[in-house]
Amino acid sequence: MKIDIWSDIMCPFCYIGKRRLEASLEQFEHGKDVEIIWHSFQLDPGMQPAPGADLYGYLAQRKGQSREWSVGIHRQMEQNAKADGLEYNFDKAVVANSFNAHQLIQLAKSKGLGDKAEERLFRAYFTEGRDVADINTLTQLGIDIGLSAIETGEMLNNDEYAAAVATDIQWANELGITGVPFFVINDKYAISGAQPVEVFTNALQQAWVEQTAGKPIMHKNNTGNCADGSCSM
Repeated sequence: MKIDIWSDIMCPFCYIGKRRLEASLEQFEHGKDVEIIWHSFQLDPGMQPAPGADLYGYLAQRKGQSREWSVGIHRQMEQNAKADGLEYNFDKAVVANSFNAHQLIQLAKSKGLGDKAEERLFRAYFTEGRDVADINTLTQLGIDIGLSAIETGEMLNNDEYAAAVATDIQWANELGITGVPFFVINDKYAISGAQPVEVFTNALQQAWVEQTAGKPIMHKNNTGNCADGSCSM
């Protein structure tokens, strides 16, 4: 059984969704038989690098809200993350375009390191306050998960995996995906948003039963949005 996941490493719900899926797979009897395939998605493809910018002010301006509103929702998100064992430090977050990070993920996928790349990039952005658009930073993060420094640096400088990132994003558009995280089990069973662990568990169990019985999977759970567990463009 496989799960395709569209995600942006700058989406706070995506990291939480990853943790909840992992918790579900630990409970799922056939969890070791599930293949996870990560796909690129950009919530803000036009974002310009601004290493010294304030994340709260940036989001407030983008959403047409006050800085106080932005600080409030980020503080709430930090508390939500703690409930899933994650540490978010938005005070240290660096405003940066995630395209280069997605290229790193694509390279990692080609080496069987896609999940490690997602985890390392999430932690770098949300916990450590690293600049995930910076080539030197990304090269070091690649080294951290076992990639070659030379290969990673050359790939980032040459945009070698830009087409792969674009392909994932185009596929998401064709599927009508407008928010992430977005999970697709066995090409048919969709879950949108960082849903509770039991939602993932029920979906996995149902998909496994239907797969082993040779029946088509036609179910869909697509209730997530920015308010209840996903980030939209």
